[in-house]
Amino acid sequence: MPENHRRVPHLLVQIKSDKQQPGVVVYSIKGPGVDEDPKDIFSIDKLSGKVYLNAMLDREKHDRFRLKAFALDLGGVLLEDPTDLEIVVLDQNDNRPLFQQDVFTGHVVEGAEPGTFVLKAEATDADDPETDNAALRYSIVGPGAGELFTMNELSGEIQTAHVGLDREVTGVYNLTLQVADMSGEGLTTTATAVIYVEDVNDNPPEFTTDKFHMEAPENKQGVEVGRVMVQDKDQPGSPNWLAKFTILEGDPRGAFAIHTDPLTNEGVLSLVKALDYEEQNHYELLISVQNQSPLDPSVRNVAHALATVQLQVVDANEPPFFQDDPCRGNVNEGAPAGTEITLFHARDPDTQQAQELRYWKASGLASWLQVDPESGLVEARQKVPPRSTFRGGWYVTQILAVDNGTPPLTATGTLSVEVLEVNDQAPFLFPTKGELCQEGGGLVLSATDEDLAPHAAPFHFRFAPSSAHNWTLRHPNDTHVLLQPPTDVAEGLHTLPLLVSDSGIPPRVRKQLLNVSVCACNRWGACGARAAATVAVVAGLSLGALMTILCSAVLLLLLVLLVAGLEHARRQALRKGLLGASQDDLRDNVLNYDEQGGGEEDQDAYDLSQLRDPDLFRPPAPRGKPLRRRDAPYSYTLPQYPQRTTACPSDIEDFINEGLEAADGDPSVPPYDTALIYDYEGGCSVSGSLSSILSSLADEDQDYDYLKEWGPRFRRLAELYGQ
Repeated sequence: MPENHRRVPHLLVQIKSDKQQPGVVVYSIKGPGVDEDPKDIFSIDKLSGKVYLNAMLDREKHDRFRLKAFALDLGGVLLEDPTDLEIVVLDQNDNRPLFQQDVFTGHVVEGAEPGTFVLKAEATDADDPETDNAALRYSIVGPGAGELFTMNELSGEIQTAHVGLDREVTGVYNLTLQVADMSGEGLTTTATAVIYVEDVNDNPPEFTTDKFHMEAPENKQGVEVGRVMVQDKDQPGSPNWLAKFTILEGDPRGAFAIHTDPLTNEGVLSLVKALDYEEQNHYELLISVQNQSPLDPSVRNVAHALATVQLQVVDANEPPFFQDDPCRGNVNEGAPAGTEITLFHARDPDTQQAQELRYWKASGLASWLQVDPESGLVEARQKVPPRSTFRGGWYVTQILAVDNGTPPLTATGTLSVEVLEVNDQAPFLFPTKGELCQEGGGLVLSATDEDLAPHAAPFHFRFAPSSAHNWTLRHPNDTHVLLQPPTDVAEGLHTLPLLVSDSGIPPRVRKQLLNVSVCACNRWGACGARAAATVAVVAGLSLGALMTILCSAVLLLLLVLLVAGLEHARRQALRKGLLGASQDDLRDNVLNYDEQGGGEEDQDAYDLSQLRDPDLFRPPAPRGKPLRRRDAPYSYTLPQYPQRTTACPSDIEDFINEGLEAADGDPSVPPYDTALIYDYEGGCSVSGSLSSILSSLADEDQDYDYLKEWGPRFRRLAELYGQ
């Protein structure tokens, strides 16, 4: 039966059984399409055996049905074996072929040879593949069908047809594909094929112009100077498009660098070294460009593109600088005002002329120095101070040189001035007085000079030529001299004129009088009172003045001792006052504040002297009066013992009190043992005690009937002990 038959019900076949006479056979069918899915497609007339088609068939869903036909008698017994009934669905061209994709994508390089495979388009048809209904044919319809690409009608492969693919002309091709069944005469379906032409480096880069003009700043590096533009027809962003620049000529110092901007493919020219306008203010660079990838072999004899960059250096105001820094000069101490010291020159790199600079002294410049603002001449403004006022004889300051640029720039130079020592001071004799024993000896003399070396030591000592005496001078070293008297020197005051000179050029000489007191010395080598008085007179002080000074010193010493004694007494009184409040209660005992009763081994909280001699203590206090512990502070409050309880059946309290009194009166045991009440519950209860201490009492003395009134928990006790 062909599929898609619309006239239903339709008689397919009639079956018959020859086992029984007509009218007594019942026919039935079973299987897919009847009582199995899909159901109700076929039916049978149970009396005539005619099989009918009740629905339209679809071969793509079910291409055949296998049924079982049965012949039964009226009792439902099989008259013969079941018969197979096979219904074959014949195919009709009712399904269009379908491409597996709506859009097919392929790639091919530009300039590819004819027959180069690009892509393969595949389609399927749901009809019977054994019939022409599923015989497919492929083709290209629309633009480009017979020009650049061709399609195999059986396999669906697309290949290049001719030479001439150029990505720079057409980068993407969109082809319309068609597939048809019935060997190309039946139903059709279309799809799209997108073919991308891949780029090859067949176009070298070229400069947009052969000359570029730029300006570069002076004294800067790492900055961009300008850009050179190129054009390339290859695919942007690919290595075939990216340019590579090279500086061929005009940069012997390597001051410039050029790199490629990957977004714009421009050559970025920058400075890697600072330029000096005064050294060279114009540059002409020769630059070449090529692609990062090599050119395709098909492109032959193509030279690299060249361009020239005319670069002008822009002059910048540069700060001046001192050629000789630090600058050193010297001047004699005490030199008058106006003395020239040195010439401190600076140079301006912009003009190469020093006279356009102005010189100024830095803050803190000494008042005795000045600098000429026009020439930089450093001179003394006033008398030069002595060399000794400078550390190491050097004075260091700073000089400023300012140009006339906008804004003006400043150079700072260091000026070091050495103040030279001058021999302008004569030496002084030291000491100018002394004493000698008449029996012999010598006096050591020295000299001091305000000048420094080499205008000081060694010193030279000699007597004035006009002096008449027979004293002698001996020079043990360069700074001292030993004065020795003659053997028959007279006792008394001797005045000797001495000349002291230094080693300066020329030397300075000072004349001084030396007062020497010659006295008769005692056995210890000291002058007597007369000699001391003589020395005092020589010194300009009388004996009365010396005694006055001595008495004043003694009085001052006594006053200091008196003040020290009063201070010592005041501190003693203060110390006694601070300790007075606790002198009566100081002990070398450890006080236990949480004592629960002493034992024989507990001796830390008691005065051990009491235990050594217990007969000296007072008798125990009367019953009921608590004893005071002698090792407790006076501020310690007496413990409040509980009052005596009322009479009760128990005699435990009397027992404890009697034992306590016996312990207090026994001198052989530690004193002051007390009973500590930890939890006092008040007076005794009206009920009898249940303690085992009262177990010796007769049971008949106790009345347990009241336990019945305490509740059900005490009822059992009442039954056991009650009446």
